[in-house]
Amino acid sequence: MLRWNLQKKMETHPSCSVLLIKILVKELEKMLKRIHKTQSYTHVIPVLHMLYYVVIQSGAVTPTKLYQRVSECLMKLLILPLPYAAVALSILRSIKMEMTTPGSLYQRRVIAEQNLKNKLFTLQEKVFVLADPAVFSAPLEATVIADLEASSLLRDTLSQKKNLVLRVLQAGLETASQSSRLVQALGAIEDHMVEKYFQEVVLAVEQSIKHRAGGHADYLNRLQHIYRDILTASKEEITEVDHGSVCNTAMPFPEINFLLWDNEEDLWNLLANFALGSSLNSSVDEEEKDKRDLVHSEDSGIERDLKENDFDGTEQPTDRNPFPAFTRRNAFKSMKPADKLSLMRERIEAFLGNSPVFKEERSHTARVVVMGDDRVLGRLTRAYQSIRERESKHLILTKKLNQQLYYIPVTDVEPSLSSPDIPYQQEGSLSLASLLGKVDPWYDSNINSLGAAIPKLAGMDSNHCKPSERNLFLLDSLCYYLRCGIQPVNLPLYSVKMTHSSSVVEEVFVSRLEADIPEFRHHKEIFSKERSARRKKSTVEVLGAVISVSYTKKIQTRNISIKTMENRTLSVCLDKDSHRTYTDVQRLEISPCLDPVCRIQSCNEQESLLSKYLNKVLSLPINTFTGVTY
Repeated sequence: MLRWNLQKKMETHPSCSVLLIKILVKELEKMLKRIHKTQSYTHVIPVLHMLYYVVIQSGAVTPTKLYQRVSECLMKLLILPLPYAAVALSILRSIKMEMTTPGSLYQRRVIAEQNLKNKLFTLQEKVFVLADPAVFSAPLEATVIADLEASSLLRDTLSQKKNLVLRVLQAGLETASQSSRLVQALGAIEDHMVEKYFQEVVLAVEQSIKHRAGGHADYLNRLQHIYRDILTASKEEITEVDHGSVCNTAMPFPEINFLLWDNEEDLWNLLANFALGSSLNSSVDEEEKDKRDLVHSEDSGIERDLKENDFDGTEQPTDRNPFPAFTRRNAFKSMKPADKLSLMRERIEAFLGNSPVFKEERSHTARVVVMGDDRVLGRLTRAYQSIRERESKHLILTKKLNQQLYYIPVTDVEPSLSSPDIPYQQEGSLSLASLLGKVDPWYDSNINSLGAAIPKLAGMDSNHCKPSERNLFLLDSLCYYLRCGIQPVNLPLYSVKMTHSSSVVEEVFVSRLEADIPEFRHHKEIFSKERSARRKKSTVEVLGAVISVSYTKKIQTRNISIKTMENRTLSVCLDKDSHRTYTDVQRLEISPCLDPVCRIQSCNEQESLLSKYLNKVLSLPINTFTGVTY
């Protein structure tokens, strides 16, 4: 709440950003002196992310000397151990770009989130929030949807372009940051002129980024020229300063798509439609080729279960799931060498976090947020593994789509009143949220606490509020997580092969595998009842061996095999999901889940060299503020 209150004050008074930067860098300098004595680094993360958030939303010209002071401080933080040094390096790169091109961070973020069309910076983003219907009751669903829909109701493309032009000019020019005439002029010019100046500002920013420090002077000159042109182009004669002319340049909310997620295929459909949608930086021929590959290719392993004209925009019959569905056959196509290389590069960069080794820009970024308990992460695990399997056969999403995964823990189970000293996250259904909170205290403070507050929203009578009157805490916190939570925690996945009397089932899980023998469970329940009722001793005799366990070990146990004896069977539940319970299991084989990409055979020397450095165990990358690799 303290972070949120500070954020809202900064949005209301953007000119205070310079003072906040001074305070934050001073705090970092104090921490640097203490770090050598205490060896404690956790408090660095909140200050770093707050510094980044203040810089990106700065509404005034920041002195060069102050930026230099910030850079020097961040350079000293690079000696910290990972992952703290990685966070400092990521923010240092952003600060360096903002030093040479003031307003660039704001512009790129807004263009990507709002999908503002231009010819130079063509990255597009979409946010998908997938909620577990087992956790979200109808009242809670309605409340969350109403809160998130405020993001679309407050969006207006023309106003966003005006605000972007104003914010960039304010960040770069002292005269613009102190002038209310600019606000009035932008409000007075015609729409096509707003578009013209928007494109000119985008051009100035992107060219300055390209030339780095050498283009700083030219950049400021171009901004000054745009500023004078806007004032001149205004049809209204502005003779008096109108102090009531205020333009809201706070960063707008991205468009957020909410979906109750009960079908794992929905994730593939969402990502495929986004990746194969109209792209500004690819030709029509290339787009149509990808769509044909996805829909009709016999050897790609994909077939469509809707009509052929689904992509042409014609209206289709209403269905529960508004997104077209794709299905895949068990077919295999030899992958192109360039596609193999892209997958290998992605694996290496996933292992190294967000430190780019290879410069390979993708035109789309999908930010997928899942809400629920451990069960929804189990569902995400299956969907993610299925996507990787498909991509290993025919590259469709990877070459165009950068996938970022986020997790907000929500449960329908009330915290235990009998055990007040047990943290909310550590109760049975939120074990992975507890893990993420331990490795990243800033995630615990912001996201675990947000997840605990979400179930209470259903009791608040805010569904009839206007968008301007709603409490935007949920939306603001989600946006903060999406923009600052870019360091992944890679959760290793496990595969399990379950043998029945006549079949074998293969599954994946991420957090928990529970196996018991129903016969013993029945005896245990009888024993428990008799003991509590009469306090008499009761014994259950089982003769002979029950199960056989074998495993292989190097440094740590990696492969486990469990087999029942005496014709007994197991009941197996994965990731605490009752819908993923398997009965009459005679044998279990558990091992790390290998990334399907690593099974691709390569004859190319460069690919073979890269494959040596691949982490072959498939991991689920959940974004946090600190990040860590297991």
